[in-house]
Amino acid sequence: MNGAELGVPTVYRRPPPPIFGAIDLGTNNCRLMLGVPSSAGFRVIESFSRVVGLGEGLAETGRLADPAMQRAMDALRSCAGRLSRYRLAGLTAVATEACRRALNGADFLARVRVETGIDIRIISAREEAELALESCSPLLAGCGSRALIFDIGGGSTELAWVRLDAGGMPPALIGYISLPFGVMTLGACTPYSCFTEAGFDAMVDVVAERLWRFEDVHRIGLEMHHSSVRLLGTSGTITTVASIALKLPRYRRPLVDGVVLAGEVADEAVATLRGMDRAALAAHPCIGNDRADFVLPGCAIFAAIREVWPTAEVGVADRGLREGMLLRQIRRRRRQGDRRAKGPVGLDPCIVPPPG
Repeated sequence: MNGAELGVPTVYRRPPPPIFGAIDLGTNNCRLMLGVPSSAGFRVIESFSRVVGLGEGLAETGRLADPAMQRAMDALRSCAGRLSRYRLAGLTAVATEACRRALNGADFLARVRVETGIDIRIISAREEAELALESCSPLLAGCGSRALIFDIGGGSTELAWVRLDAGGMPPALIGYISLPFGVMTLGACTPYSCFTEAGFDAMVDVVAERLWRFEDVHRIGLEMHHSSVRLLGTSGTITTVASIALKLPRYRRPLVDGVVLAGEVADEAVATLRGMDRAALAAHPCIGNDRADFVLPGCAIFAAIREVWPTAEVGVADRGLREGMLLRQIRRRRRQGDRRAKGPVGLDPCIVPPPG
């Protein structure tokens, strides 16, 4: 005799929400994020980030160096350990500029697959720009007809020129550019130190020359004169600039993500950072020793963007590829309906079951 026959009400438990994972193996950082769907997109249940310097020495040799690969492998083993604690509905794992550029990038990822069980796919610069757009889309509501999104990474910088359509349509990519300059690689393009005025200005000039070519194609400046265009940055550089502009005693993501700075305030923050030597940058609680060498090259890239497109405001996003990957997986799951899946379903080649 069951509970229903005894008149005892049957209790149905809702299945736990699906858990999705995302790994971003960049030129400077290895990042992991785990999240579950929510009304706002997703709720983070665990995140991890470690500076690994995978692109160290890449500009000189064209290859990933053994110490850099070991640091990345150690971080990925940590990621695998964290993943093993969850039953995932899907995992997206991508690698960007360092592995795109390195002659031994694919070989390294094959080794990662064997040693950790994590299958990492090298994505194109276009897909990298699309993922940045995906993650930043919620911050673009009501921002006019166009947006220019920039993502200053370790080995490259992606810019996405975006159409913002009314009527609930998602933002659409009009054009993009990937510059071979990031916070780790820009210094190799000039013989000067970013801690000198001449060196910093030389870095700005190198980047601006490439940006003007993009401007010549898309005439973004002309669009800015005729309609509202939101300049939006997503990267450690712009969030550091924001923390300085807001005079934060320590970094706080809720105060930075989504903030809109006046253009002159952002420029003043860059000037403040330029006035600091390495020791002062390392001692700042919003920067730290691990990032002290990368702040000013990032600021030079940002300054070049501001030189070409001197907008009245600059939006700031503390989000990136991981958030874009999670949103893609959740959207795919919702399209399939709310029924509980028997396992990972509808996964594209870059979404694989968790290791182990």
